[in-house]
Amino acid sequence: MSSVLYDAPGPVARRRELWGSIAGSVLILVGMFFAVRYAAGRGVFQLDRWDVLWDPPKNQSAATVWRSLIVQGLGATLRAAALAAPLALGLGLLLALWRRVPNVWLRAPAIAVVEVARGLPVLLVMLFGWLGFNMQPFAAVVFGLTLYNMAIFAEILRAGLAALPRGQAEASLAIGMTRWQTLVLVELPQAVRTMTPSLIAQLVVLLKDSSLGFIIGYVELLRVIQRNTQFFGAQYTVALFVVGAAVYLAINISLSQLAVRVQRRGSRRTAGKIDQNDAAAELPSGAVVLDPSGGPDLGRGRI
Repeated sequence: MSSVLYDAPGPVARRRELWGSIAGSVLILVGMFFAVRYAAGRGVFQLDRWDVLWDPPKNQSAATVWRSLIVQGLGATLRAAALAAPLALGLGLLLALWRRVPNVWLRAPAIAVVEVARGLPVLLVMLFGWLGFNMQPFAAVVFGLTLYNMAIFAEILRAGLAALPRGQAEASLAIGMTRWQTLVLVELPQAVRTMTPSLIAQLVVLLKDSSLGFIIGYVELLRVIQRNTQFFGAQYTVALFVVGAAVYLAINISLSQLAVRVQRRGSRRTAGKIDQNDAAAELPSGAVVLDPSGGPDLGRGRI
């Protein structure tokens, strides 16, 4: 079976992939062994370097530590991402539609905005908002995430629109729809459905980039981990950062799995054959269903 991006590998390629997977797995296991051995030699796995998670020192409770990590840190991270994501999606959609304007001079500003926004580092945009516009850290983080990701979303949607067959737009125009109606009602819904996995994958990037707010003083998850490390002591650095990494992995893997499920569902819907009964129901009354030999299939009769 062939894919849109590549042909299915043959027997020789499958054997190479198998041996490559085995060799890669062995190398990963060897690397993990030496990493664990090195960490154990430095006392990383001693319980007194992890008890901050269940019995923290300095008269603090475990509930206080976890509340600071999950409620304060993760809550701030999700709050910035939750505000930036719809803003970036909305602006990206507008830019994608703007770039479909027939007049080259009218769509030139949209092209310039997309090229400039996606060419700037997210951190630089955050710093520009924080220092140049005197924004609060939260506003600067949202500003940076929105400006950069709207350009990426615009490119994803533009690619989805460009991948559609031209015959659909021509057919829509032929039945009297305007170019704008064709774009909004016919092409755009299909492009969004096709590119949904890529859009969700970009949301993962947006969420991870929110950790850059640490540099401009935004109290998100990474900043909370640093504060806890400074308060309880450097010996708890590994334990606290492992918790932070686990939280990021749980959220990002969940979003990635959502993208995979959406992609599989869309593939099944696209590749699925029309049910015979549904196809027959669309035939006009009195039509005869032909068998593969070309004659009427009297066993299935008339509709």
